[in-house]
Amino acid sequence: MSDKNFYAMLSRMKYINRWGLMRNTITENIAEHSLDVAIIAHGLAIIGNTYFGKNIDSGRVAVLAMFHDTTEIITGDLPTPIKYFAPEIKNAYKDVEAFAGKQLLSTLPKEMSEQYENIILPDSDEKELWRYVKAADKLSALIKCVEEIAMGNMDFAKAKKSTEEAVRSMKMEEADFFLENFIPPYSLTLDEQSEKN
Repeated sequence: MSDKNFYAMLSRMKYINRWGLMRNTITENIAEHSLDVAIIAHGLAIIGNTYFGKNIDSGRVAVLAMFHDTTEIITGDLPTPIKYFAPEIKNAYKDVEAFAGKQLLSTLPKEMSEQYENIILPDSDEKELWRYVKAADKLSALIKCVEEIAMGNMDFAKAKKSTEEAVRSMKMEEADFFLENFIPPYSLTLDEQSEKN
């Protein structure tokens, strides 16, 4: 691979669709998903700082979220039921993701790849920040379920229930705050969202 392909590779995120095992009313690709996750992760950090006395670097969280699925350019999007079917599959997929991350970094000049390494390859020193990304990823999936159900697609009803349970099981006050305050408007129409309280 050329060390000048990185940004062209990233532009291919728009071709990788999510929710491959589900009937979708509106398709969602990983570029769209990554922007949603970045916005939500940034919001979770702001919520933590504003309401719960945290000191989270919201900009860093947003960057980590923006790049969190870039390895799927190489691996594709493995559906969640398969990815978490057994510990052996989950662990093997982590190895595949790490390999894909290194492959992606090799598409940059070395002096630039060093700047991206701790973004593409999760750093254990930033475990707390990655927790915000993980929560935002789950909230983004929940929003997709809410929107699909609002359009009459009940194929997402079970996924909505299990995704909401997964968010709550994180026991993260920022995610709970987002659930209670910001998820309900996603089922409203634009006119309803535009109404003054």
